[in-house]
Amino acid sequence: MPYSTADIRNVCLVGPSHAGKTLLTEALLQAGGKISAKGSIEKGTTVSDFTAREKEVGHSQYNSVCHLDHEGIHVNLIDTPGYRDFFGRALSVMPAAETAAIVINAAEGVEMMARRMMDAAHDQRMSRMIIVNKIDAEDVDLERVFNDIQEAFGPECLPMNLPSADGTKVVDCFFQLEGDETAFSSVKEAHVQIVDQVVEVDEELMELYLEQGQELEPEQLHDPFEKALREEHLVPVCFVSAETGAGIRQLLQILERLMPNPTEANPPIFLKGEGPGAEEVSVTPDPDAHAVAHVFMVNVDPFKGRLALFRIHQGSIDAGNQLFVGDARKPFKATQLLKVNGEKHGKIEHAVPGDICAVPRVDEAHYDAVLHDSHDEDHFHLKPIELPRPMFGLAIRPKEDKEAQKVSDALHVAEAEDPSIDVEHIVSLNEVVLRGLGELHLATILQQIKDRHDIEVITQLPSIAYRETITAKAEGHHRHKKQTGGAGQFGEVYLRIEPLPQGSGFEFASEVVGGAIPSQFIPAVENGVKQAMAEGAVNGYPMQDIRAVVYDGKHHNVDSKEIAFIQAGKKAFLEAVANARPIVMEPIVNAEFTIPTDAVGGVTGDLSGMRGMITGTDALPDSRAVVSGQVPLQELQGYHSRLKSLTGGDGNFTMDFSHYAEVPPNELKQLKEAAGRA
Repeated sequence: MPYSTADIRNVCLVGPSHAGKTLLTEALLQAGGKISAKGSIEKGTTVSDFTAREKEVGHSQYNSVCHLDHEGIHVNLIDTPGYRDFFGRALSVMPAAETAAIVINAAEGVEMMARRMMDAAHDQRMSRMIIVNKIDAEDVDLERVFNDIQEAFGPECLPMNLPSADGTKVVDCFFQLEGDETAFSSVKEAHVQIVDQVVEVDEELMELYLEQGQELEPEQLHDPFEKALREEHLVPVCFVSAETGAGIRQLLQILERLMPNPTEANPPIFLKGEGPGAEEVSVTPDPDAHAVAHVFMVNVDPFKGRLALFRIHQGSIDAGNQLFVGDARKPFKATQLLKVNGEKHGKIEHAVPGDICAVPRVDEAHYDAVLHDSHDEDHFHLKPIELPRPMFGLAIRPKEDKEAQKVSDALHVAEAEDPSIDVEHIVSLNEVVLRGLGELHLATILQQIKDRHDIEVITQLPSIAYRETITAKAEGHHRHKKQTGGAGQFGEVYLRIEPLPQGSGFEFASEVVGGAIPSQFIPAVENGVKQAMAEGAVNGYPMQDIRAVVYDGKHHNVDSKEIAFIQAGKKAFLEAVANARPIVMEPIVNAEFTIPTDAVGGVTGDLSGMRGMITGTDALPDSRAVVSGQVPLQELQGYHSRLKSLTGGDGNFTMDFSHYAEVPPNELKQLKEAAGRA
């Protein structure tokens, strides 16, 4: 179906697990005529949960894009996973849509994931709506659910339809005002509330409505309705049952007739340049302007290659166009332009601003990349969405050394597909660490690696990056002399060391005069010191924040060599460290724990027992609190499970590196015992 930008609706379905987003997608696709019958989660036949693992576990693990054409409108749907561990995945695709539809399970009410998604949509300046699904579940108090929604998100949340008491049907409150047999309120009352709310953003309509008493038609309310959405003055609430189909056609009508198209929403914020000096640039849905598109998702298939899904923000793209990725100087040819429906791909020849499409086999394309057709947009980038920092880590190594490269390649594929994970090679610890948002998140990644690449890995908690330093000044001396027949080795070094402020790293200087150590051997002394620092002088941990000064020494005209001064510098440094009151330091993190209010006492007590220091507790408006503090990183290894236990599964935390601090004597003793150095 040919369509223009004004005919497009981009909707991101977000919310907690078990809210029914995938079945809701099926119901909308069926109502729009895209599929003849809804698929089944139990049978693994849904459009959006198409991977073997999703079919096996019975819930979404990945984002999925679908579309339908109905009544002249083209609707792109993005179905997102709802488990908290996949929060980053769901967030990452939100820049592709104008509307965030937060789906709530009527039987569960307003859950934390719904709150987080409402906040994320607000931060993205998206239009928001709430879909209450499973209204026909047993023992559901729909009026209480609606009251909870208003309490959590404000009185601007107003029903567009109302369910019957048993949830078997839904009556329209905006277009047709079909009847008045509802579980709460009334069709007339709900209609008046919506109109009252909408006209507040349009003075002319308000005068017609309030002062002249004129009835307003839905068409008259369309523009102020859009404005109310953009200004967060209205959050429509729709009641549906994806299982029975109750309210689905009304929901589709609301999406088509009332939710914004790409020309009506808050415009995306594009920047040119990096850092504080980046300037905001204008990107508009003009079909005749230079093409500018944003890659919001990447899929990598071992057999089909890399598929980049993107949202066009400006200009039009045709199959065969030459496009650039970011600031690349060489373009690629979009030989195929695809529309995606779950795992199925259909070829198209032309795409307009606002549409969601895909190009296959473009290895340079990556998440958050900008595709464009002119060097004028070389340094354009969409204002980045703030994804949660991956904090749950596992050290990864192959079962067999010969598979090390395969594991590395598989991890980089996973990193390309999921912007909420991080793969880090810590050279000093000789570890590859995979970090994600929780145990389920990382378990899914590891299972994906096994399924796709037939690789099994060994995992363990990552090593803690302990460090050593000194707390006093000291001097050291060593003479390296070796005679084995023929030319020998000779080098003698005197040096002193002193502590530097934390974070300074390492400084080296020479005060040698008179050629006691020839200048060509001074770098060898420095190398020897660096070797000792890398290996650790006391407990085997890398050293930092030390200044070393070589001030005297001796050499031999024949036997002095670079290796001799490396060894002399190393041994002199070790002697100095032994007299400089060395200590072992551990990383301390700033941590924030978002927990239910009734769990504050238990969590703060637990943190105190973990050598944590509580720095503040702030109450949130929804019976929750944020506890802030500083905690040794070692104590937070694996803390996710314990926090879930303390908070009934409703707690989460974030952490950022703060500083290094001395390991207390009793902890140091345990550390040495564990390392076999007691």
